[in-house]
Amino acid sequence: MTTLVYLIPVALFLGALGLSGFLWALRSGQYEDLDGAAERILIEPEVQDNEGLRSN
Repeated sequence: MTTLVYLIPVALFLGALGLSGFLWALRSGQYEDLDGAAERILIEPEVQDNEGLRSN
């Protein structure tokens, strides 16, 4: 029973910490563009021709 005296405040603190982290991410715009990252992986980057830079 005495362990609940320690575990309940620790659980409440960790829950508040997680909630504050989620709210911070929400306010800083982490969830603004959810489709952008999914589409960005499908787009191939343009490869530049570096043959003119080689000295043989």
